[in-house]
Amino acid sequence: MDKLGSFIFKYRKTVIFLWIGIILFFGFFALKLPSVLSGNGFEYDGEYKETKKLLENDFGEYESSVIVLFEKDREVSNEEWIAFIKNTFNEAASIPAVDDSVSPFDQKNMLKEDKAYALLFFDREPSEMGGIIRDLRDTLHDAEGLKVAITGEPVIVKDLNQASQEDLAKAEMIGLPIALIVLILAFGSLVAAGLPLLVGVFSILTTMGAVYFFSHWFDLTIFILNIVPMIGLALSIDFALLIINRFKEEFEKHSVKDALVITVSTAGRSIIFSAMCVFIGLLGLMFIQIEIFQNVALGGMTVVLVAALSAVTLLPAILGLLGKKIHSWSIFRVKTEKPGVWSAFAHFVMKRPVIMALLALGLLVTGLIPAKDMELTVPGVDALPAAYESRIAYDKFQDEFIPGNKSSDHEVKVVLEVEGEAFTEKNLESLHAALKEFEEDKDTEAIDSIFTVTGIDDSRQLIQAATMENSPIKPAIKRYFSDNKMMASIYLKESLSSSSMQDWVREWSDKDLGLKVLYGGTPKFEQEIFDEISKKAPMGLALILISTFLILMLAFRSLLIPLKAIIMNILSLSATFGVVVWIFQEGHLGMEPSSIALILPVFVFSLVFGLSMDYEVFLISRIHEEYLRTKNNHLATLTGLISTSKIISSAAAIMIVVTGAFAFTGVTPVKQMGVGIALAIFIDATIIRMVLVPSLMKLLGDWNWWFFGHKDANSKKLGG
Repeated sequence: MDKLGSFIFKYRKTVIFLWIGIILFFGFFALKLPSVLSGNGFEYDGEYKETKKLLENDFGEYESSVIVLFEKDREVSNEEWIAFIKNTFNEAASIPAVDDSVSPFDQKNMLKEDKAYALLFFDREPSEMGGIIRDLRDTLHDAEGLKVAITGEPVIVKDLNQASQEDLAKAEMIGLPIALIVLILAFGSLVAAGLPLLVGVFSILTTMGAVYFFSHWFDLTIFILNIVPMIGLALSIDFALLIINRFKEEFEKHSVKDALVITVSTAGRSIIFSAMCVFIGLLGLMFIQIEIFQNVALGGMTVVLVAALSAVTLLPAILGLLGKKIHSWSIFRVKTEKPGVWSAFAHFVMKRPVIMALLALGLLVTGLIPAKDMELTVPGVDALPAAYESRIAYDKFQDEFIPGNKSSDHEVKVVLEVEGEAFTEKNLESLHAALKEFEEDKDTEAIDSIFTVTGIDDSRQLIQAATMENSPIKPAIKRYFSDNKMMASIYLKESLSSSSMQDWVREWSDKDLGLKVLYGGTPKFEQEIFDEISKKAPMGLALILISTFLILMLAFRSLLIPLKAIIMNILSLSATFGVVVWIFQEGHLGMEPSSIALILPVFVFSLVFGLSMDYEVFLISRIHEEYLRTKNNHLATLTGLISTSKIISSAAAIMIVVTGAFAFTGVTPVKQMGVGIALAIFIDATIIRMVLVPSLMKLLGDWNWWFFGHKDANSKKLGG
């Protein structure tokens, strides 16, 4: 690290020019990133996907469909209403990309007195329809007293992409100015305060440009547009704060070159160590074979590497070039002596370690109580802000045209496979018997099949009816049968929760019905997603916990310190989840009650567990340094707490501001994520770092440094 610091100072201009080239190159592709993002990222190669492809290939179901919703005011005549629907539908259906369509006049119940809907079908994925949605919106126009809107999965995917971009801009407008104010309060000058923001923006642009290239190998979710800036900006500013703070300290006692070398070898080493902890936390997500988790892991790990690299190369090069100019445009002089408020607080905590530890634990336990009632769901249309036209149209469509017992959320699609041709008397009897078993289940509300559509239960009569000349049931047979397969839809009771429906699918998947059954539909989709997470998340968790323990153990030559750090992190994150449930799920602080996005606990744990180690490293490094010097655990803890309190508080404040700004955005999972991360950082930087850590350090005394039979007095110190 000393050699790296000397190299950067010697070639500081070259390093800056190289970074400018990197930023310009990747910045160009960063602008193109939104064009390759699609979907909510919940893609999984399982039975649900297999069934979906089977329904498309064998039963003629289209990959995508768009709902065209018509509305009229009371004073509009019926003739105008009918003419508007016909003309508008014909214009929409005539778009070249439309592969098939259903008019409101083709089927009953699609046309009502003041509302109607049509369907447009497409043989392409929802993520590939951005241009088509734009064409449709340009084609369809309201008239006086008459409205038309489009909705459905492709429209919602496109609108989520747009909402994510708008949310990012909104969060930046809120977070960056406040972060700048916090930095000015920390450093006193505009130059020193502006550098972390500059490096943060550079890191984000570079990362988003790099992520663009991932689109050649991975399908990228639209949420990556929020997640990468959220992590990147917060982490870059965090690292830059540490580098600049240390440089300013050393610059008062040394030359610019020596100050830079010391800064890179001490603060730079802490940053690399901290980045390793965050990197490992995100790496744990790679075990889960679901696109959004792997997207977050790839994007997050990339931005961690870029943020750390820019913090130990680009920023020192800029500082080496600036030298004394780091104090330029000073607004006020920051006092460098130990802050009295932190000194008083540290003494207060250290004098009452038992009371303060119990108080901190009491607050954490109280916070985590609501977490036991957490309801997790896969984000859907409800992730969109309520004001979006596609969200409003979808809700109206569901309320007007989809009865509660036929909701797509409660529909399990099944494909039953037999030996030989399915439409024979023998096989029809087997198929009918299997459907009867589904029908007799206490949780089944209704079944759509060839038997319910035709009203004929007898296999022989069904065959006879189908062989009649000009038989009216031939279209139904074509829809429900394909060679040796028959499809059907099973609607589960509206009162069933998402978890109950998942249990239903698991139970029936294990039953032997005498023939092969493939399951699809929303309940099957969610069951596979939840099962994959519950199966693979423990592997990621084990990686995070074991790696973190080993790294901290070797860094500080202690068994108790890493063990305490892990337990305290788990406690603080559990309390965070409890507060998030209280705010969002129970509907406090002005929030509408809503379930918690499935990605929140997994993602927040993986990210914040690593971020929390930043503060652990900053605090324990300084305590360890003092302990090696004085051999006095009480004095070392007190000195470490006083000297790091300001830097930890400033770093946490900026992290809270940057991530908390997403609380004011519209996309629900992103809002929950921002609040979750901000809360976790707040709890960690206050209750954990300022109260619980010093209290336990005081209570455990020299046993803090016990390491395989001896107390460490000579281990290599980490700078911070």
